[in-house]
Amino acid sequence: MPATRGASGRARSRLWDRFSASDPGLIRLVAALRTVGSIVLTLGVLFLLHTPVIHLVAGAMGAMVATFAIREKEQGKQAVSLGLGLLMALVSVSLGALLGGRIILSDLVFLALIFGAVYARRFGDRGYTLGLFGFQFYFVSLFVHATLGALPGLWLALAVAFACSAVSRFLLFRQTTAGTLNRLRTAFRARLSQLIAIQIEMFDATPDELEKVLDDLRRHTARLHEAALMIQGRLGDSPEDPATADVLQRRIADAEISAERLGVLLLNARSAERADTLTLHLPHAPVPAQPATGGLGADTTALLRRDLKALHLLITRLGPEHRGTALTRVRNRLLGYREEENLPQGPAAVQDVFRGIGEATRAVLGLRLALDGPGDESDDTAETARSREEFEAEEVSAGSAVAADESEETGLKRRSTRAAFQVAVGSVLAMTGGEFLSDQRWYWAVLTCWVVFLNTSSTGEILVKGYRRLIGTVCGVICGVVLAGLVGNHTWTAFGLVLLCIFGMFFTAPLSYALMSFFVTSMLGVLYTLLHTYSVSVLILRIEETALGAACGIVAALVVLPIHTDRRTDQLLHTVLLRLGEVASAAVGQLSGGPTADLLDMARDLDTALDDLRRSVQPLTHPFTPLRERRQTVRYLVALLESCAYHARSLAATAELVPYSKRIAADPRLAGAGDRIAHNIAVLAARAADEEAAGEIESGASIASMLEETDPAALRSGTVTFRVLRHLQRLDEGVVGLARPLGVPVATPEDRRAHRTAA
Repeated sequence: MPATRGASGRARSRLWDRFSASDPGLIRLVAALRTVGSIVLTLGVLFLLHTPVIHLVAGAMGAMVATFAIREKEQGKQAVSLGLGLLMALVSVSLGALLGGRIILSDLVFLALIFGAVYARRFGDRGYTLGLFGFQFYFVSLFVHATLGALPGLWLALAVAFACSAVSRFLLFRQTTAGTLNRLRTAFRARLSQLIAIQIEMFDATPDELEKVLDDLRRHTARLHEAALMIQGRLGDSPEDPATADVLQRRIADAEISAERLGVLLLNARSAERADTLTLHLPHAPVPAQPATGGLGADTTALLRRDLKALHLLITRLGPEHRGTALTRVRNRLLGYREEENLPQGPAAVQDVFRGIGEATRAVLGLRLALDGPGDESDDTAETARSREEFEAEEVSAGSAVAADESEETGLKRRSTRAAFQVAVGSVLAMTGGEFLSDQRWYWAVLTCWVVFLNTSSTGEILVKGYRRLIGTVCGVICGVVLAGLVGNHTWTAFGLVLLCIFGMFFTAPLSYALMSFFVTSMLGVLYTLLHTYSVSVLILRIEETALGAACGIVAALVVLPIHTDRRTDQLLHTVLLRLGEVASAAVGQLSGGPTADLLDMARDLDTALDDLRRSVQPLTHPFTPLRERRQTVRYLVALLESCAYHARSLAATAELVPYSKRIAADPRLAGAGDRIAHNIAVLAARAADEEAAGEIESGASIASMLEETDPAALRSGTVTFRVLRHLQRLDEGVVGLARPLGVPVATPEDRRAHRTAA
């Protein structure tokens, strides 16, 4: 029995790790449970007060809006927003009831609220929340056909809804910044563990299996990066002191970089040809030829597999409850691979893997120290003690420089102002067309037009979002017909299905807009059954109004102050290249003995800019994009940028160690190595900002050749200099590779000599 309980406990732990990794910080789960909890409380209280069904529906919708619209992280600010939001909700519902019989005036007020809801985003989270309350509760009044006589009951329902939302938020599903960070750390550990497990699969994969395993490796690498970005974003709201937050960010970045480097080294070890990080970033990239795992020898292969599994064990046992002599010995043995004399005999590529395991183990040790403190040091080896000293020196020097805020666009160039005018025009078109389809349900078209503008910044994004909403709506109508037939007149069964749909809506919203629309439409089918207004024709009308609203939004985006997808992506590409140049120049400067810089913040800004670019190019890489060649070019461009960003982050991580490390010293000869890279990035950034910009990319001999004659020993595989030069070389190759998709000419040394001769 104890063995059975232990096995079941491990199975539950693995299952929870998988769920935690799929929902970092349990943010989606808590949001869905909080919303459902507030609705259940609201329905329970209103039922005890014997309110009619129409008020139950209004209260449920009010509780839903009151829960999801709050965006502040601090609970004090959330409480203030809830209080102000209740006042806004009461005013908005009252206006809807008062103007119910005055169609033109009601439509004008609705338009004003729509415009204000989008324009108010410029005032931060609270402006976003209050604008959303004003618009949504006017919609609630239209949905339940509010009248002046029904206002007292509606006010009571909304007051109960806001009170229950507060109870659900602050008592039942209380989510503090510290708690969210702890769950995000757990998710990061789980995703790191999954990535190492996939790397082990890659090492053992047959040639036929390698392509599928590489796809899994790309996906898990991207998921680990996503978790790291989420932690970095949440650390800004942490109550911990800035130095502690800074140290944790460094540990997370170290673990992410070391895990990605280990994947590249493993790919090199099992292949006859040298692999590049582009292989891990470009979907459907060519698989490295001639797998050579069998040529490593049985003993070497078994040793590598054993140590990879040992590293995986250290990560899965990273929590504070996992202590013990056995884990300490495993950690000490793997850390020993950071010393040349402890490396097993074998090809240079295989020795690089053992070095990578040692560096990854050091990153795992750093994570444990940052999260749980120093722990027992009695069994430390010399290498472990040295690693601890490096971490302590790094913590002493930790500190964050405050970056200067960039000037924000003003007037009609401001994103919120432009979107407000666009959605207002689109809503006018949706109102007009919606009235022709139905004088009772026209607001569906307006709601769709408004929603497709949320979190979009170009016409292409609006087009893709409108398409996804339409697909989700069509599927939701089919599901709504089925659910309505099953529910019949069973009121509480219908409410249960509504709650299930609401949970699905909020749990899937960050993952898939189509799924969210599916759950919304399915919920409407059940709601209309409750209101005794259900018919198949109503749900068909839902599809028609949704298509009309999406079309009106697209037309408005194309006509009113348009921001075309190409222009938006060029702006974001320019930003990414600027951030890449900043990180590369500062890292090379620090590696060559120059002044220290806040490389961590620079690398984080680069990651954020690259993440924005990925979202912006989704319309160009969508499967239904007719320009297939362009789609492949965009994918190649983004993959190259991701590869360059990885090498720039790796250089920054190494440069951060220079001021206090005993193993890494500044090398003034590196000062000239980054000049060509900086020049080439500047040329690319100028071309992204202006297609007419002049300039050409400089290519030349390998950067490593600059040290080969003066210090051949420094280029031995495994040395820090070799690693730095390899990252510089890969970064240089990636930047030159960007020239072709951007249409920038490349000048070879022979071309430059010919130009000088002609001059």
